[in-house]
Parts: sequence; C-alpha cells; structure tokens
Amino acid sequence: MKTQSESSLLSGFRSQRGERVLEVDGTLTTQPVLEHVGISTWPGRLTLTDHALYFEAVKVVTFDKPKSYELAEDAKQIVKPELTGPWGSRLFDKAVMYKSTTLAEPVIIEFPELAGHSRRDYWLAIISEVLYVHRFVRKFDISGVDKEEIILKASLGILRLQAIEELAFPASNRYESLLLFNLCDKLPGGDVILETLASTISSRSSAHANQPGMSIGMRSMSAFAVLSNLGMVSPGNNSERLFVGEIVVGEMSSLQKAVTESMNNYKKVELAQATVDGVKVDGLDTNLVVMKELLSPVSDVWRFLVSLALWDEPLKSFVFCLLSSSIIIRGWVVYFLVMVILLSATVMLLTRLTSQGKPMTEVKVTSPPSMNTMEQLLAVQNAISKVEELVQDANIVLLKIRALLLAFPSQATDKAILALLLMALVLALLPTRLLILAMFLEVFTNHSPLRRASTERCTRRLREWWFSIPAAPVVVEKDNKEDKKTK
Repeated sequence: MKTQSESSLLSGFRSQRGERVLEVDGTLTTQPVLEHVGISTWPGRLTLTDHALYFEAVKVVTFDKPKSYELAEDAKQIVKPELTGPWGSRLFDKAVMYKSTTLAEPVIIEFPELAGHSRRDYWLAIISEVLYVHRFVRKFDISGVDKEEIILKASLGILRLQAIEELAFPASNRYESLLLFNLCDKLPGGDVILETLASTISSRSSAHANQPGMSIGMRSMSAFAVLSNLGMVSPGNNSERLFVGEIVVGEMSSLQKAVTESMNNYKKVELAQATVDGVKVDGLDTNLVVMKELLSPVSDVWRFLVSLALWDEPLKSFVFCLLSSSIIIRGWVVYFLVMVILLSATVMLLTRLTSQGKPMTEVKVTSPPSMNTMEQLLAVQNAISKVEELVQDANIVLLKIRALLLAFPSQATDKAILALLLMALVLALLPTRLLILAMFLEVFTNHSPLRRASTERCTRRLREWWFSIPAAPVVVEKDNKEDKKTK
C-alpha cells in the first residue's frame, strides 16, 4: 500500500505474516520521529502495518534492527496520548504512549512539530484503529475470509483518511469520525454496533456455508459502499440505506437500528458536552468557590446533624434520638431509606412538571480576589506542605498499627487485645438490630449533658493511650538502579 523504501530486516519481519504497510513516517528530516524509552531518546523511522508497529532507529548511513510493537496479539496493549519534554519533563503534548505486558517499561513515540499536535492525533487514530480491529476479531472469534475482510475494511478506512489528509480538507482534524472501529469506540452504544456487526458476519458466513456454489466475489457486501463513497455510482435513496464505514445497511436491518440509535444518543451527548464545556472555569480558587456553592445543601444538612449530635438544642436532639431509636428497634431502617428514595423521585418529577419550558436556574458565585504570580506560588507551596503533613500523619498511623500488630509495645498491645476480644464477644452475642442501636446511641449521645464529662475523660485517656504507642522503625534505602542511570 505504501511505496516508501524499507529495510530488508523489516521486510523479513512483515513477510512472516503477510503484513501490509499502512503508513510510514520519520523519513524526512523536517518531520522526525523520536522514540523515548526510559531516559534515552532515539530518532528513527516509524512503520505501521495491519498487524504491528515497527520502529527503526537511525544509524550513520542506515537503519537499526526494527523494534516490533504488537497490535494483533492480546498483550493488554494501551495506546494513549502522552506529554514529553527534556529530561523527563511533561511539557509538550505531541507523543503517543504504547504499553503492553511484553515490555518492561512503556515506550513513548514523539512527533515533533512547531504548532499543534495534528501528526500525533493522526498516528494515534490509525494505531488505535489497527488495535481495535484486532480486538474485535479476537472478541467475536472471527477467522478465515471474514477476518481478512474486516482487517481490509479497517485498512481501507486508513487509506481514505490518508487521501483526505493529502487533499488537506478542513474537517480532517477529527480522525476518529472517519475510522469505523475508532468511531464505534467513541459512540455511545458503539459496542452494540460491533456486536450486531459480528452477528451479521456470522449469519452471512452460515448462509455462504449453506450455498457452496456461491463465488468468492459475491462475499463482499461493501463494494457498493466503496464505489458510492468514491462517487462512482449513485447511492440511490438515502432513506433506504445507511453507510457505516464501507458497510451498506438495509432499512430494516438490526445493524441500521443499532447505528441509528447510537447516532441519536450521540447527538444528546454532544448537546450535554457543549453545556459541560461552557461551564468550565479556570483557576483553582474559582473552582473551589464553585464546588463550595454546589455542595452548600449538603453542608447545611451536615451542619444540622452536627448540631444535633452536639446537643446545642437539647429538645431537638432528644426528639431526633427518640425517633431514630424507634426506627432502628422496629426494623424500619430499610423502609425509611425507601421513603427517602421515593420522596426524592417525587420531588424530581414535580420539579420537571413545573419547570417545563423554563431555563435552568444558574449557579451564581462570587469570584475570589485575583492573585499575582507570587501569591499563586505561595498558595501552591502551602497546599503541597499541607498534603505532605497529611501523608506524614497517615504514615505515622500505619506505623503505629504495624507496631500494635507486631506486639512491639507490651502495655498498649494488651489493651488492644482486650478491646478486640470484647468487640468480638459483643458482635457474637448481640443481635444486629441491638448492635446498630448501641452504636447509634454511643455516637449520638457522646455530647449530651448527661455524658459530656465522661466523654471528655474517655477521649483524653484514649488520646494518651494512642500517644504512648511507638511507631515501627523505617529505613530509607537508595535505589541502586537510579545511581547507575546517573553514572
């Protein structure tokens, strides 16, 4: 398919499986291709076939032995966009990452260009198309002529994309919309389309098996679609046919129904995504203000429950405690949850009926005061310091728990063992309903007027016991691999 020259080594690799070359890049000095593995970077030539991806590093006058990155076999491959930069930094969005179980570390292939990342997007789309078509073949166990036809359909889609790229059409930046399996991966319900396509192929193969006299040329159901897309024949009545890639779908077929439903859902998703893109705001402080405003109802409910638990208003707290205890004792917790869910659904239904034709109420927030660069750096530094303190505290908790489990402190461990034995005894003897009631009363009545003094005393003793537990020792060792890399 491609006329670019290739090395004899790569030709030997391809001839074993009869692979077809779909795209080659890195042959021009103005458009290099760089391979990043660890901290090493090599320029070279990248070749995509209908089964694998090959990279040949540049030598003095020739290319090195090609490295093969499998796309046809199941190796848990992951292909996604990646950021690259000097010395391992993540600055430029111009690369594709390939990861699989056969590689010790991911491979990053960079497509440098002055502006944008269209080369990267193009290569990401065609690599993903080859990967997706082989996943489709493996998932539905397609073999023989049907397998070759499906792979050829994906290859023809890539060739069509190349033709559009060479014509420099303005709509050629959405590569996935021109590739069948990429499109099914993006569309809502795309998996249903692929399942229907697989069942169509299976039923067609069964029909051909029952008619052995049918010629091979009559097997293809996409010739009319290819000619119609090229404008060489008239497609006829568009309301009676639908084209998905190179497949002609009849008006009443299950495949057309799946595609139509998926496209309708995609329109809804596009409208919803447009609203999502419209409400995005820049700045961490502004996003925090918006989140605080959105969570204000939850915060109000939480503050109300905390005030009840602190017994700020004893009468309300007593009534809440009495009602909750009655619900738990009578076993009405499930019915209470059902009532809450039904009430939520009723409120949503009434809101929908009363707000038909009215625009959605906007969330109004006050923007925080703007900060200069120095203030932003200080805010980031403070946030990092707080996160570091939280991680340190979490590590201390884990180390103290480790010391308890290893019975390092004798007195603290004795108390912990006794508490665990009592807890196991209570769990074994008390019914679940009474256990839930006891836990609720213990938590809710901690700050009641009758128990406030004893709660403070028990909390102090528990804090003193926790502080008396030593942390398990930790030894931080240097990584010998990193030392070797720096040398």
